[in-house]
Amino acid sequence: MIDAKTADAVLGRITERDLVELALHITSVPAPPGGEGEGAEVIYQWLADEGFSPRRVGLFEDRFNVFAEVPAQGQGPALAFNSHIDTWMHPEDHLIWRDPAQPDYHVGREEGDLLIGNPVVNDKGPMAAWLLAAKAIRDAGVTLVGPMYLTAVPGEIGQEPVDEFQGKRYLSKEVGARYLVNHTPRASFCLCAEATGFRKGWIEAGKAFYKITVYGGPVLYTPYVARPYPPGEHPNAIVRALPLIARLEEWALEYEQRHTYASPGGTVVPRVNVSAIRAGQPWLVLQNPEVCMLYLDIRTVPGQDGGAIRHELRALLDELGLEGSVEQFVDRPGYEAHGIEPLSDAIDEAHRYEFDDDVQIATPPECSMWRDHNVFNEAGIPALTYGPPGVAGAGTFAVRKEDLLRASRVYALTALSMCAG
Repeated sequence: MIDAKTADAVLGRITERDLVELALHITSVPAPPGGEGEGAEVIYQWLADEGFSPRRVGLFEDRFNVFAEVPAQGQGPALAFNSHIDTWMHPEDHLIWRDPAQPDYHVGREEGDLLIGNPVVNDKGPMAAWLLAAKAIRDAGVTLVGPMYLTAVPGEIGQEPVDEFQGKRYLSKEVGARYLVNHTPRASFCLCAEATGFRKGWIEAGKAFYKITVYGGPVLYTPYVARPYPPGEHPNAIVRALPLIARLEEWALEYEQRHTYASPGGTVVPRVNVSAIRAGQPWLVLQNPEVCMLYLDIRTVPGQDGGAIRHELRALLDELGLEGSVEQFVDRPGYEAHGIEPLSDAIDEAHRYEFDDDVQIATPPECSMWRDHNVFNEAGIPALTYGPPGVAGAGTFAVRKEDLLRASRVYALTALSMCAG
């Protein structure tokens, strides 16, 4: 139960200006996946300057987690707040169209009543909100019966090693939340702060990544490509793969309809995406490619065997009479929290205190991503996600200052409900 006097003392220390300055500070340097070190150091130094005695917890010295604690005087449950350090890749890291006249969305900036930038929305705006909430609780001298753990992790953005793209540059969960869970004090519950439109959810999709290789015919110099070819006999592997791409789109809809999973903590709609294609050499376009490789992001639901998808993909090749192979290179199951009720109830109380309304369950897209509460739930630490909305109209990379402030207040009130007795 939240004590009103204590709440007033804490919430009075959370101001919009302080929150804006903190959010801009920790988003002032880019932190792309595989290169989070500089961004992590900014967070570490802020915690150190504020007297939190943080620790660097890293599998690699330049891709480390940050851990700090607001200690307790009792032996109550420990509540972790978690957000990720890495933000979306730089344009030079992947193929993307971008108008060079548009502003850079890889760092944060202030514009009117908005904070703009990819890292503000995903995920350092919510991070700033709970960092300031923790500081307010500490500075108000609140006696905690259970500790607060403050955790910032790399490797949340879903890059994965494949083919020649190997090594620490491409690792994700292994260097981030999963490493953190095994090398810091074990939390009793975890609130993963991500954008949810002030909704809560404690279920998330898993990921099964597949590579389908379609084989073409003999290599021909362009003057020897003699059309027409009978169906399925074109020497060009890209041309042979075209019917498969169309069939995959049909299968994707069938797949998500078969596997949609509804639960009290949210509904997972497991989407499918043909996310990358590799074939030929752009600097040698005078011959047809012998192979065309398709890379698929296939989402799964809790309890689903992601490896069994291989048989369905193989069947599609056979159905179309294509010579090829199917390889799975990622299997990260999805999870649903068990024993989440104390944290869910605390979110309910805090949200009602702030908004005078009941909190709603997260939408299917929010429950069909991969967020790090999957890692905590896999480890048996009941975890959910809750955070402010993003704003369309400035890219999609903006959050209202008022929303971020209200999120900070809800995080503080949740911690008081869970940890202050």
